[in-house]
Amino acid sequence: MSRPAATRKFGEKREAIIHAASVLINEVGVQATTLAEVARAIGLNATSVTYYFPRKEQLVIAVYDETLTLMERIAREALEQATSAERLRHFVGAHVALRKRIRAGERGLTTALSEIRTLDKEAYDALMGHYLRVVDLVRRFFGEWENNEQRALYSARAHILLEAVMWWPVWSMRYSVLDFPRIEERLFDVLAHGLPAKRGLFEPQALSGDWRTPDQEDSGQNEAFLRAATVTINERGYRGASVNRIAESLNVTKGSFYHHHEAKDDLVLACFRQSYDRMSAVQMAGLATEADYWTRLSSVLAELVDVQFFDPTPLLRTTALQALDAQTKAGVVTRSNRLARRFAGMLIDGIADGSVRAIDPLVAGQVLMSTVNSAYDARHWAARFDPPEKAIATYLSVISKGMLAPSE
Repeated sequence: MSRPAATRKFGEKREAIIHAASVLINEVGVQATTLAEVARAIGLNATSVTYYFPRKEQLVIAVYDETLTLMERIAREALEQATSAERLRHFVGAHVALRKRIRAGERGLTTALSEIRTLDKEAYDALMGHYLRVVDLVRRFFGEWENNEQRALYSARAHILLEAVMWWPVWSMRYSVLDFPRIEERLFDVLAHGLPAKRGLFEPQALSGDWRTPDQEDSGQNEAFLRAATVTINERGYRGASVNRIAESLNVTKGSFYHHHEAKDDLVLACFRQSYDRMSAVQMAGLATEADYWTRLSSVLAELVDVQFFDPTPLLRTTALQALDAQTKAGVVTRSNRLARRFAGMLIDGIADGSVRAIDPLVAGQVLMSTVNSAYDARHWAARFDPPEKAIATYLSVISKGMLAPSE
């Protein structure tokens, strides 16, 4: 890089390669992205690309680092604002504006981070270190913490906020860019102030159903495969969850795996179906509860977050979506949108009975989906609480109070 390579032309070409790779990774995932395809996208041959990135993993790392650098810049700009409200508004607005630029034709600006877990440990550790710097900046939107309890609360807010803006590109496709200013305002409102008409009210009722993981001796082999695959994919990503690794975790052979599933994609789809079936069952149990609709909704959220925090079989993270083909991915997103709309329906009924304040239920429903989905990644955070119910209440205080509520 000290030779003529460090020229402006070199930098521009390198950036063009990164942007082309970003587009491909977003469309087909890391595994299906090749140096040859990247080269073809910008009119080069594969040998030219290897001059800049000798190995594909080096290019993938550069793509992810570029996105993290952008996220860090947005977070730093937001942190420069005077108040928590202004920081939150700036952060949300910047991500909405980014999606508007992409809709206008700019490509390769940002990449879904869902497959970082599939990289080798050294690359993963470096990228996660970068991501944690972003988390720390966002956590400081809400002020300097005075104790561990306050820090834990601000961490939950940062986690949920980052997941909300990373999930936004998926559901933003349902809206015209002409609606973006309104969506930006409604998204800020939900995140800032929460959902219930009585701010801070959180009195979930216990729900009963068969969505919990059965005892080991009561579960069949297919159930065990689904549990092992879900946990492995959540921990290591789609590429990292090899058939060998899943089979070894159960002490069975690959042949046993293929007896139940023709291919790994079939297993991923089965995991998504199981997760969405469980989420749907919890929603229906909440709807059957005799209470106002905020109590019903908060009961559903508490149960789902408890599953994500403490159940041996969590819900499958939507990060597995990126590795699926476009048609299969569309089907999974459709099912996700149906669940989000059921949340929206509960919110509409809550507005009608006066237990939920007047918010945009479609926007709020998507925030609830990302909040529940991302709770799995907060398992280590939740494990520090005693009793466990306090972890759930703290995490969901973002929904019951909003991110701008004073910490107690």
